[in-house]
Amino acid sequence: MYKGFTRILSLHCADKVQPCVPPILRKYILCTRKGGHNIGYIFVRTKKHDKSVPAALFVPVPVKPNPDDINIGAEFTGRLKKQDLLKILNKFYQKPEVRELASSNGLDDQLLHQAFLSFRRHCLEHDLPPDLHIVISDIIQGAGHVDDLFPYFLRHSRQAFPHLDCLDDLKKISDLRTPANWYPEARTINRKIVFHAGPTNSGKTYHALERFLSAKSGVYCGPLKLLATEIYHKSNKRGTPCDLITGEERRHASMYSSVASPEDGKQDTPDEDHMLEHHASELTASNHVACTVEMTSLNNKYEVAIIDEIQMIGDRGRGWAWTRAILGLQADEIHLCGETGAINLIEEICNTTGEEIEVRTYKRLTELKVEDTPLGSLDNVKPGDCIVCFNKNDIYSVSRAIEQRGQEVAVIYGSLPPGTKLAQANKFNDPNSSCKVMVATDAIGLGINLSIRRIIFYSLIKPVVNEDGDKEMDVISISQALQIAGRAGRYGSAWETGYVTTYKPEDLATLKQLLANSPDPVTQAGLHPTAEQMELYAYHLPHASLSSLMDIFVHLCTVDTTLYFMCNTEGFKFLAEMIQHVPLPLRARYVFCCAPINNKLPFVCATFLKMVRQYSRNEPINKHWICSAVEWPMPHPKTIMDLVHLESVFDVLELYLWLRCVSCSYNNNRWSGRYRTPRLSWTWYTWSLCSTCWSCTYG
Repeated sequence: MYKGFTRILSLHCADKVQPCVPPILRKYILCTRKGGHNIGYIFVRTKKHDKSVPAALFVPVPVKPNPDDINIGAEFTGRLKKQDLLKILNKFYQKPEVRELASSNGLDDQLLHQAFLSFRRHCLEHDLPPDLHIVISDIIQGAGHVDDLFPYFLRHSRQAFPHLDCLDDLKKISDLRTPANWYPEARTINRKIVFHAGPTNSGKTYHALERFLSAKSGVYCGPLKLLATEIYHKSNKRGTPCDLITGEERRHASMYSSVASPEDGKQDTPDEDHMLEHHASELTASNHVACTVEMTSLNNKYEVAIIDEIQMIGDRGRGWAWTRAILGLQADEIHLCGETGAINLIEEICNTTGEEIEVRTYKRLTELKVEDTPLGSLDNVKPGDCIVCFNKNDIYSVSRAIEQRGQEVAVIYGSLPPGTKLAQANKFNDPNSSCKVMVATDAIGLGINLSIRRIIFYSLIKPVVNEDGDKEMDVISISQALQIAGRAGRYGSAWETGYVTTYKPEDLATLKQLLANSPDPVTQAGLHPTAEQMELYAYHLPHASLSSLMDIFVHLCTVDTTLYFMCNTEGFKFLAEMIQHVPLPLRARYVFCCAPINNKLPFVCATFLKMVRQYSRNEPINKHWICSAVEWPMPHPKTIMDLVHLESVFDVLELYLWLRCVSCSYNNNRWSGRYRTPRLSWTWYTWSLCSTCWSCTYG
């Protein structure tokens, strides 16, 4: 688990991008500016709790003596000698019967040891309650038995570990075996479930969208902001008014006329006067909405709902959002789009809801061929090629090497802003552009339409997150290989046949083996604790930190492991530990811990902490504040480090917009008052750094 902050004198470079400590230690400097009090914090990632040992999750609460107990017991039986008292207590602890009784009352060996140390310290350092004093005196004089201490020990243990008194309640709160019952409104609807199953470039989403556009009302739930934005444009272009809702943005259908479609190759930049016109006005929500899956509203009723990339229900970090959508959406028809590997799991989930599922399978619309020879050298790169790398260093080195050979390169990777990704994609797709080669990460697997002739895997090894939340290097999965390779030869593009190969000769046989298989079966759907569950836990354990509450919840929760798993909570706990020292209401603390930030970036973490402090002091986080925090305006990046810092600045601006939208959603003066600010300039988004935030229609 993550421990707290260690206060140190920080170095000047702490308020820049560079960490001041070795990266392998994973320490992050969070500090103020050089001109202020140059004191900061190092956040240390230390050993995680061993979840097989529940005692590791509980910290004893100090038990205060009763001031009315002063010397009363001694007046009846005389004073107790410390050595006699210590001898009796140690004899009590060594009895096997005591361990059995303790175990039956929720005290395992480690908790028993901690409770005994607390009990012994309490007995030796304070005046004893009269009844306990008399019992111990009788034992010393041979008139009692050492087992008589157990009721008093158990009483002290329950004071030191409050969870012992409410363990049954905590287990009831964290009973996650029947998540379908969490959504009674959805259970009253006779929903029709249609699974559109097929590989990339098979038209499965197209058929679902046709039903979406013809319906009286509908919601599209996608994995990425780019996909939601694409559906927003397609719907409005087809004459179906559709709103856009993502974590950072709310856009009404009426804005579409002044927003250029990404397919036109223009920047997605609304007209500022148009925004001023609607900023303070009341807008009625459209019947259709495109949103990211986490932002899906379960309170509205729809005729048709689309849940895209349903196989991501098994994602260790975000799978809970797909589970929530499929179980809780109030729609007459729910169309699921994804890989065939998720069919069996969805059928099992539908069995728990009493709903039938119709499976429609699709085949790839264009041919995909695996070449028999690797690329071997960057000299062999041809127009329409996309080289896929799985780390940034390879992205930089490969793109630089290709440019040195006289070819222009488009670059796409995960941490680039969405607007920049679209601009790079449009440059690559433009038949009149001189840019005919792309270097990208697996970010191209979802959300961007690209005219790729050949996919070239620079490597087949990428960092993956295992079930324990740790990163390790491993060969890409079958699903990832199929998803990325399938981007070649997109239907309707200039290349009617797609090709795929590797850069290294030794990887080609592995790639062929991966692509010859069907997608990995998705066997479990993700779940995640809610804010309401954390509040109930906090009621029973008022002294526990939010991070500890989450740990206890994950340990005590009961999950039907044949269908579900608990999603990884390490990112949530990282932020919870980071802001633990800042005074906040629990719900506000929970919301901040859900913020979508990259906790590996020191600048982002430092600014996030500043935002939390600003909020806790009831001070506004407005345009002036955010400009000062990121040192706006920014100089044009000249080095790789400048570019990395620019990406961090964008993440901070995205965080600001996310918090602004959250404040609107809560419709609470405590939130909205802090973020009710002048609009952020749309020129920021034009430069691919930010987008405006306007009054929320979905409060």
